[in-house]
Amino acid sequence: MGTVDRMIRIIIAIILALFIFTGLVKSVGLIVVAVISFYLLLTGIFRFCLLYTIVGIHTLRTKSGVDD
Repeated sequence: MGTVDRMIRIIIAIILALFIFTGLVKSVGLIVVAVISFYLLLTGIFRFCLLYTIVGIHTLRTKSGVDD
């Protein structure tokens, strides 16, 4: 997972968490947003995305500029 991809995931996770803590999201939406936020945060921290693995997407570039 590339650095830009990781940073975007972490920033979105923080924004979604702020929505939860400020009360902008309620009821079932709260659970959905919490799960999405948690997933994005974990994938950003651990540099592993299960969905990318399943679909075969690679956002990490090597020194030659070509994906591994």
